[in-house]
Amino acid sequence: MVTALPTVELGDGLAVSALGFGGMALTSVYGEVDDAESLATLNHCLDVGVTFIDTANVYGRGDNERLIANILVNRREEVTLATKFGIDGNPTTGSRAVRGDAAYVRQCIDESLQRLNTDVVELYYMHRRDLRVPIEETVGAMAELVTAGKVRHLGLSEVTADELRAAVAVHPIAAVQSEWSVWSRDVERNVVPAAAELGVGFVPYSPLGRGFLTGTVRSAADLSSPGDFRRRLPRFAAGALDANLAVVEVVRSVAKAHDATGAQVALAWLRHRAQELGVASVPIPGTRRAARVDENAASLTIALTPEQLAALDAAGSAVAGDRFEDLGWVSAGRE
Repeated sequence: MVTALPTVELGDGLAVSALGFGGMALTSVYGEVDDAESLATLNHCLDVGVTFIDTANVYGRGDNERLIANILVNRREEVTLATKFGIDGNPTTGSRAVRGDAAYVRQCIDESLQRLNTDVVELYYMHRRDLRVPIEETVGAMAELVTAGKVRHLGLSEVTADELRAAVAVHPIAAVQSEWSVWSRDVERNVVPAAAELGVGFVPYSPLGRGFLTGTVRSAADLSSPGDFRRRLPRFAAGALDANLAVVEVVRSVAKAHDATGAQVALAWLRHRAQELGVASVPIPGTRRAARVDENAASLTIALTPEQLAALDAAGSAVAGDRFEDLGWVSAGRE
């Protein structure tokens, strides 16, 4: 039985479930995955009303899109599908080539549609900005995909406020996707206010701090898989990780007061913060386990007190380490 979650209208009239699902978790970026379990988790998302599913052509070098195609065969009408183009490399290994030329935009959508076995994508993101190409050219080519009926809405990932303004001048933008959580708040300085002003929605990725805010990572030893991407991130380095456990303790304390989990508190904080800043926002936590989908969805019922919000704000402001090894890869490095 499908349970309808509330819907949120992002920008350009795009309405999505109030919680989304980040497909990158179903790749080997955090360790080995099992496709059967992944498909069960994706189907469970739809069963409970988490219908906004996010992927990208670079996740698993196309394998994530092929995986998601399996659920689209019988459940396409239930899914609000987002995918991305623009990363022409493998950022988890340090290969961060980017392309944003018009020919590449057209090539990538056709390849994604083929892997996904669908004829249209509801939301198509520019995954990263190609500084060699005017953003007007990239977004102009994306707009042509809307006219062609291959894409319904446009999005941008990890753009600055100025880049967002330039893009909106070319075509309406439904959403900006960037990292945003209790411990990653740089987007609040410029990008989120610009999105609110322009009527663009915001889709936070890694809203649980890549799992750190849930309390499941207490030391470097917990990143046991040699393929775990988090080993490369400054905040997970030994000294910074130890210091950042203070944030987890505050999240844990608030969660105890609500008989909730750390994940639920982190998502509730993000919902409250987006409301304070006046931006329509839908986070996309990823997980490999169906039970975690239920846990995350339950965050929508948690109302934090002003005192709890203040405590979480203070803890988040004391985080040690940058959110990425090369800040030029994210909007914070270009503002």
